[in-house]
Amino acid sequence: MRDQRIRVTKSFTFDMAHALYGYDGLCKNIHGHTYKLHITLLGKVLNDYENPKDGMVMDFSDLKKLVQQQILSIYDHALVLNGDSPHAELKDLKENFEKIVFLENQPTCENLVLDIVYKLKKKLPENVILHAIKLKETPTSFAEWYTEDNL
Repeated sequence: MRDQRIRVTKSFTFDMAHALYGYDGLCKNIHGHTYKLHITLLGKVLNDYENPKDGMVMDFSDLKKLVQQQILSIYDHALVLNGDSPHAELKDLKENFEKIVFLENQPTCENLVLDIVYKLKKKLPENVILHAIKLKETPTSFAEWYTEDNL
């Protein structure tokens, strides 16, 4: 029974401001969101009674540390902008503010998901598959990424 694959999910919350350069709506202005991030992993339960991680796909505390290092430390309480836009003039603000992040693309919910996928996939243990990412920008708007959609 322990050779079956299981999905495990851990959720996170972070606050981030952004602006979409060239956008034709309100999001062209600097504004913020409280994001809800759900990370789902897929793997087999460890079957090793000698290992303290026995019975786990991945220790939730290890996943929490990974997400903190790779995602939250960058985006939480940051202003995120497209580095190729005129907003790049704000690079001077980095002298006064710690967390201004310039991406190579628009800081949309979709592009943030892709960045999270890229950062996490290269850091997960070999026995664990990144199955899904769900990033809620508002209570009614979110972007999702699934491994099976990207094979």
